Amino acid sequence: MLRKLLLGLIGGLLSLALLAGTVWMGLNWYGDQKILATQEEPFVVQAGDSLGRIAVRLADKGIIEHPQVFKLLARMDKQGTSLQAGDYLISPDLSHRELLNVFVEGQVRYYSATLIEGHTLNEALQTLNEHPKLTQPLPLKALAELVDEKEPHDNLEGLFYPDTYSFEAGATVESVMRMAHERLDHVLAEEWQNRQKGLPYKTPYEALIMASIIEKETGVPEERPDIAGVFVRRLSKKMRLQTDPTVIYGMGDRYEGKLNRRMLRTYTPYNTYVIKGLPPTPIALVGREAIHAALHPAKGETLYFVARGDGTHYFSTTLAEHNRAVRKYQIAERREDYRSTVE
Repeated sequence: MLRKLLLGLIGGLLSLALLAGTVWMGLNWYGDQKILATQEEPFVVQAGDSLGRIAVRLADKGIIEHPQVFKLLARMDKQGTSLQAGDYLISPDLSHRELLNVFVEGQVRYYSATLIEGHTLNEALQTLNEHPKLTQPLPLKALAELVDEKEPHDNLEGLFYPDTYSFEAGATVESVMRMAHERLDHVLAEEWQNRQKGLPYKTPYEALIMASIIEKETGVPEERPDIAGVFVRRLSKKMRLQTDPTVIYGMGDRYEGKLNRRMLRTYTPYNTYVIKGLPPTPIALVGREAIHAALHPAKGETLYFVARGDGTHYFSTTLAEHNRAVRKYQIAERREDYRSTVE
């Protein structure tokens, strides 16, 4: 009798072991199979989502089949409680186990926003504040807390680097602006260390101001050193810079798209037709190329330039030559398709 009981128990255990082995093999086979998705699929795991809820939603979206089996796979791999919240983009070439690892490792989807060279700080901040995947929009005045106290001006224009920044959904505007400020500090310090000798700047900040003017004056990369050369020579000769972008910046919202002589004669701290030397702050976001040009101006004798109307400029060494160029390109032969950028 006892022998029969022992044999039955052993047989039952063997059956259970065989069943467990079969289940283990089946789950491993399932884990290696590709998911059902045929294209990249967005999927959000909310904080507090259970494994069961995630599996059901994956099935509802047609990403997997058999949500209960997916749950068993996660539990077999001891990962059922390790799935991380986030915004994901699920690739169609994943296996079920690889999909599970995406959630466990938090391989979340990244988004990006681009701050553009030559845009003002207000425009850059608006770009981020309106981004649908960024949170906690910032007012302009709040940026002061992100900038070192050593900065010399209340106006923070130019102290954030134009670039493309990546972030997870739900990141704050402040986190991106902090990255942009740190990036600007790094680039400016690096370029300042390798600057030409004999430049008329006392500090890296003055070079940044010059770079912002260069950034606004031309979008043609090869012209930046020539523009810088003109402005550096004018500074060295105690000539006024007389650059329109500074006038426009100083006018703020009063500027309506066209300058006139009265505007050029109206005092603002930024009107370089009136003030001597550099304006008090940068006038735009500045890229590395403009900073490099400000610190490596082209040599020569030119002191003037005028827009040709095709995005490039004509450079002159004398006022008489400059006036002739103005009459030619701005009046007599002014292009019908006059533009300030190169196509």
